[in-house]
Amino acid sequence: MSSSKKKTPDVATPEKMGNKEYERALRDLHIELVHLQEWVKQKGLKVCILFEGRDGAGKGGVIKALTERVSPRVFRVIALPAPTEREKSQIYMQRYIPHLPAAGEVVIFDRSWYNRAGVERVMGFCTPEQTQAFLHGAPIIEKAMVHDDIILLKYWLEVSMDEQTRRLKDRIDDGRKTWKLSPMDVASYSRWYDYSKARDDMFAQTSSEWAPWYVIHSDDKKRTRLNIISHILSKVPYKKMPAQKIVLPKRQKPDGYKEAEITCPRVDLKY
Repeated sequence: MSSSKKKTPDVATPEKMGNKEYERALRDLHIELVHLQEWVKQKGLKVCILFEGRDGAGKGGVIKALTERVSPRVFRVIALPAPTEREKSQIYMQRYIPHLPAAGEVVIFDRSWYNRAGVERVMGFCTPEQTQAFLHGAPIIEKAMVHDDIILLKYWLEVSMDEQTRRLKDRIDDGRKTWKLSPMDVASYSRWYDYSKARDDMFAQTSSEWAPWYVIHSDDKKRTRLNIISHILSKVPYKKMPAQKIVLPKRQKPDGYKEAEITCPRVDLKY
């Protein structure tokens, strides 16, 4: 009898999702997001969604998929630049607070106050004492937010080392994407394990009962987008509002109006 042990079979990786299947699923989710949007407006809900992850994890693609069929007056995306000298002198959370949702709003942070636990910590833009003060204080502030009826959802997109390399190289080679690759991204690339340690510490100290971190492996962009949108829909209570029947009215009569010749310069048709 052979003494070799049987290997545990690997978990099957889902097949790559085709574009048609993805578009059908995304369309259905977009319809639900419209229903959620109307419920948020009518009921005055306050929703705050954070997206964090390494460079190239897919945050921008998720946010685009989440917001492309809803109103920007309800779904507001916040991506703050580096703090000014004045903002550096303020209480750390101060510049984020004005962007928190009011009634009837969904605010999405493309990176958030957790910059202090990640980029700022790893790249030396804050002291270890400032990092620890933030990690201690963030759950307290978030508890106050939740107590004030803000629905707070925190997502971490976990990209693998190989896939991050592939995506960042793609940004270098694709003229449409070079703007996505900042000097900070390049400087951060070599510090994979420093970021891993910072992430682990952040989860340990800030994933609370009232504001847990939700983690999704994001190597498969299409499934990541669909699953996050589906998860958001499951976490924000909503009902389908009664649809108003819309009938287009008849157009007015011309009453003698005749089309004038348009003399303004025209756009050249090249395609």
